[in-house]
Amino acid sequence: MNISVVIPLLNEQESLNELYHWIAKVMQSNSFSYEIIFIDDGSTDGSWDTISQLSEQDTNVKGIRFLKNFGKSQALHAGFGAAHGDVVITMDADLQDNPEEIPEMYDMIAKEGYDLISGWKKKRYDSVIAKNLPSKLFNAAARKTSGVKLHDFNCGLKAYKNSVVKNIDVHGEMHRYIPVLAKNAGFTKIGEKVVLHQARKYGKTKFGMSRFINGFLDLVTIWFMSRFGKRPMHFFGLIGTLLFIVGFCFSLYLGIDKLFIETKGRLIAQRPEFYVALTSMILGTQFFLAGFLGEIILTSKRDKERYSIAERLHL
Repeated sequence: MNISVVIPLLNEQESLNELYHWIAKVMQSNSFSYEIIFIDDGSTDGSWDTISQLSEQDTNVKGIRFLKNFGKSQALHAGFGAAHGDVVITMDADLQDNPEEIPEMYDMIAKEGYDLISGWKKKRYDSVIAKNLPSKLFNAAARKTSGVKLHDFNCGLKAYKNSVVKNIDVHGEMHRYIPVLAKNAGFTKIGEKVVLHQARKYGKTKFGMSRFINGFLDLVTIWFMSRFGKRPMHFFGLIGTLLFIVGFCFSLYLGIDKLFIETKGRLIAQRPEFYVALTSMILGTQFFLAGFLGEIILTSKRDKERYSIAERLHL
């Protein structure tokens, strides 16, 4: 199979029929073998009924319905697990992503050897204050922190080699950083393509300003995980050891001073160095234990699904 189109959605019933016919037209005109996988992330507006109807009409349409809203990352994780195409395309269901971009993105993966192609909505039709400006700041911070030189990390329209989606773990709200996850997994040939952005035709956006705050917090998380996620002792243990050494040195100084230099001076507990030593040694021990516990968790953790599926169609 050439292409799997993975589409996470929440309450997008009005756009689904139009989106399906648009994608099917592009696929058929380019003679692609394909599947369209809709992941209903707990919709309450009848989106699943529409997906079921489309699946009955066309066996290329497949669906996964979550029991409740688990988030876009979890929806993508489920879609990636079900995808069979050599190239996996992700796009949003609100008609703001243009399916006409798919053939060129497919060629960049299949013929030019890219691991991942990320869309870049160079010209946007969103609010400048609410979305465009925060998005620019967010992307600049992501580029600086991750080393992945993309203009638009959060663009829903992306193309992946199948092996990429099978080897990355998208969880929490990490869908914004899939290119970074791919790079950390060893897939370094990451490219970008300018894509058309269209104004929302139906409904309203499901994301508010809080997504940028969450995005920056997730960026800190992924920065830490990429460097120390598999070796927490290297981070916590190092800090703990340094703090413990500082505390030990102050304690040694206080002991020598009290025993051999100022034997009749003030009590050790009345000296500020005592509290520096005590605090440093306690914090050092706690950091060291945090690293040790992190190592134990890593060696004993078990894979567990982070969502509950109610129904599947043709999967």
